Amino acid sequence: MSEIDYYEEVRQKLRLGKLAVPKHEKVIEVFKILWNKEDIRLLFHFDRAGKLLTAVKLAKRAGLEKSKVKEILKRLAAKGTIIKVGNSYGLLPLVPGIFELYFLTCGDTEENMKKVAKLLRTVFDTILPPMFFILKNPLFRPKLPYEAKEKLIQINKGIETSKQVYPYELVEELINRNDYFVGLRCQCRQVGELAEEPCEKTPSELGCLACGLIAKQLTSMGIGKELTKEEAIDLIKRAEKAGLVHCGANSSGFETHILICNCCECHCGMLRPTAQHGVPGVQRSNFFPKINPDLCVCCETCAKKCPMTAIFHQWPFEADSSDERMIILEKCLGCGVCAVNCPKNAIKMERVRDENPPKQFALNINIFNP
Repeated sequence: MSEIDYYEEVRQKLRLGKLAVPKHEKVIEVFKILWNKEDIRLLFHFDRAGKLLTAVKLAKRAGLEKSKVKEILKRLAAKGTIIKVGNSYGLLPLVPGIFELYFLTCGDTEENMKKVAKLLRTVFDTILPPMFFILKNPLFRPKLPYEAKEKLIQINKGIETSKQVYPYELVEELINRNDYFVGLRCQCRQVGELAEEPCEKTPSELGCLACGLIAKQLTSMGIGKELTKEEAIDLIKRAEKAGLVHCGANSSGFETHILICNCCECHCGMLRPTAQHGVPGVQRSNFFPKINPDLCVCCETCAKKCPMTAIFHQWPFEADSSDERMIILEKCLGCGVCAVNCPKNAIKMERVRDENPPKQFALNINIFNP
């Protein structure tokens, strides 16, 4: 089998449910930076992403010395290009998987990380987004800001009280259901920085929050910074003030082991294509902002903070004390960024639909604990 066939075969093994790794020369360029010829020949003997094997079993399949296989696997796991769970190893999907762990571990040279970052910016911007259309459900769903239930949500009398707010819809509830937290650098903004295209809202240090089982798994891998509950809440509130959207799995079954991404529309691999091209990477929430004209002073804060540019002045589209706001429902994600940042508390989030997410993550896999 030729060299290019090994890379192609491994590419096919990284499929995650219906989401395959795009067959593109830029993707193969990334793989050739991550894995040399010896590496890729060994990885070929894994079955698929998420299927773990011990070094002993892999050595037997590959016909190599066990010590040599262990050395290769240990090196690749240290770089974040494969995963190690206990005494076993496994392939990772490209996203979510290699993309996150590679940049979280920072185990490669700076030169290689910059090369990979620039290539992945191209992959995420032009190659990967169209593939989201094949998924039945988007991967991410916004989680309403901290203290939303007490301060931001306006009860809709047309909907049953028991169906006003669900736990998976609130970032506060997700934090309350967990007792272990890890703060992480945002890989999307980190990639932008390495590619010399930094985020204008906030640096990558203000990143994501891992909760519960995922947080413990990351800590065991030496990744992230352990946080107290108070520190986790502070991270969430700082992200809100920066205009970032809390996004988590589009699922109702991951409340005790969830990764809360704090996303910007300029770099997030899911939110960016949603905001710029209408690609279904992020599911709309069940809420819609409602502006109280008696409290609104037309300060422009909501329009400037909205990641979807869904808030405008009504005609003549210029700031004026007599103007009202116009919210484009088709563009709005219902993320609550406008409401939490309104200095006059003039915006409330009202439940306008009751569309529940599936009980399982769209890709039906937990890459951090296969």
